[in-house]
Amino acid sequence: MSATATPTAWPTLEERLMLDDLLQACAAALDEQRYDDWPGFFRDDALYRIVPKENHDLGLPLALLHCEGRGMMADRVTAIKEAAMIRPRTLRRFVTPARVLGVRDGVLEVRANVLLVETLHDQLTRIVLSGVHHDRVERHGGGMRFVERVCVYDSLMLPDSVVEPV
Repeated sequence: MSATATPTAWPTLEERLMLDDLLQACAAALDEQRYDDWPGFFRDDALYRIVPKENHDLGLPLALLHCEGRGMMADRVTAIKEAAMIRPRTLRRFVTPARVLGVRDGVLEVRANVLLVETLHDQLTRIVLSGVHHDRVERHGGGMRFVERVCVYDSLMLPDSVVEPV
């Protein structure tokens, strides 16, 4: 458990299922190229970042992708759909069940491993990214939503095809 989160109200089994549904539904929306759905998994003022492990560990601000709020996420979606020049491909995200580190003021602090693979129709599938989602999640309506999602990837080097959220 981190220094900021305290075990004041551990999630119920129902909340753990809602948490897993959030993680898997977000990954599925991106895998299925339903990019317009992606910002809806976040609170209006949420933070989304993709950061190399070295920068994260050193507290450095440089990120591969940085979105403050759903407006910036919507801009990213527009860039993916209208401006990105990439070869046709399939991306798949494999997200492990989340490990709850703690709860603070109704916000769950969780970690889940992630693997992103890419398949071009005429090539073998390759691993694009491995890392850990550092998520802060809150209950919202009948489910959950992200307050913050930081994908910390393990390698300093990534292919230039990482233009989408992980």
